[in-house]
Amino acid sequence: MINRVVLFIMDSVGIGALPDSENFGDVGVNTLGNIATATGGLNLPNLQKIGLGNIDGIMGIDPIANPLGAFGKAMEISNGKDTTIGHWELVGLHVKKPLRTYPDGFPKDIMDAFEAKIGRKTLGNKAASGTVILDELGKEHMETGFPIVYTSADSVFQIAAHEEIIPLDELYKMCQIARDLMMGDHAVARIIARPFVGQPDSFSRTSNRRDYSLDPFGETLLDIAKNKGLDVVGIGKIEDIFNGKGITEAVHTKDNMDGIDQTINFLNSDNKGIIFTNLVDFDAKYGHRRDPQGYRMALEEMDSRIPEILNCMKSGDIIIFTADHGNDPTYKGSDHTREYIPIVIYGSSIKSNTNLGIRKSFADIAKTISDLLEIPDTGNGDSFKNLIIK
Repeated sequence: MINRVVLFIMDSVGIGALPDSENFGDVGVNTLGNIATATGGLNLPNLQKIGLGNIDGIMGIDPIANPLGAFGKAMEISNGKDTTIGHWELVGLHVKKPLRTYPDGFPKDIMDAFEAKIGRKTLGNKAASGTVILDELGKEHMETGFPIVYTSADSVFQIAAHEEIIPLDELYKMCQIARDLMMGDHAVARIIARPFVGQPDSFSRTSNRRDYSLDPFGETLLDIAKNKGLDVVGIGKIEDIFNGKGITEAVHTKDNMDGIDQTINFLNSDNKGIIFTNLVDFDAKYGHRRDPQGYRMALEEMDSRIPEILNCMKSGDIIIFTADHGNDPTYKGSDHTREYIPIVIYGSSIKSNTNLGIRKSFADIAKTISDLLEIPDTGNGDSFKNLIIK
């Protein structure tokens, strides 16, 4: 019997372009494969032992004769390639209408209302890389006290502020004001607080980021598990992505290694249900910044700690290593890329050398977890429980 499922999100670790990726402006993208090509190969022996290299179409990691777990990849049905839509589909929702984006900045009436409510002017109001816009406007922000507002190709309204110029509490209040404004026809997936520190030419974002999300558009796997009395632990930005819905306990993390530490802590605790972890550094620090070498180092650092995670697992535990979208650091621009996501599953009750093939939706993972935990499902996705359980 399965007592716990660890849903372990390697944020943005895609494995190749989806058939419709060109519709999203993505041609030839492959986060893992292109990192391997650009950096001379990836060394991920622990994920490789479980089955990562045996997934059809993956480049840079050789298959092995008898992987320890189950492996495959999944397509995204939902209309998008961002964090929110990817995570929502992973827990059983299909979002057919894309969330609102603002590639040319936010409308004047929105910005006028926002500035009136916060009592300050703003800087920016355009699509930009989060680090580039600090280099461009950080000094002026420090001189004027005006927060920096920007967006991206994703459905986000981001507010950057130096922690010594606008205290965190005030920045968070600004984000709540923006959240209240960006609803209805202007609803975006997330309002994101982007605090930073340092001096001009040496600014750095801090771990005090906070996301103000929309509620999911329907009941998710997390809601169902919580309502059935199971624990649903959110590690990293999970609580933010779901606006707290369906979460029984949450801990925010400073970086990938902290996320792994917290996952181990909860594995060593007495809980039953779902441990939902997101490691965001791959996306935030290396994908968006188009740094394949840094991305590779972060992947290899994570892989080196997988034995610690597996050693903490009990007989009724399984772990699913997967992702939420791609973010190919060798591709143009600075935005996510529409890709397949890997599925690599391990546990004492999991059949070895099991090829799941290409799943038609991320929601197959949600349906499978529902079946494993013997709880109702959202109605989306096809379960592969019978393929993986001994």
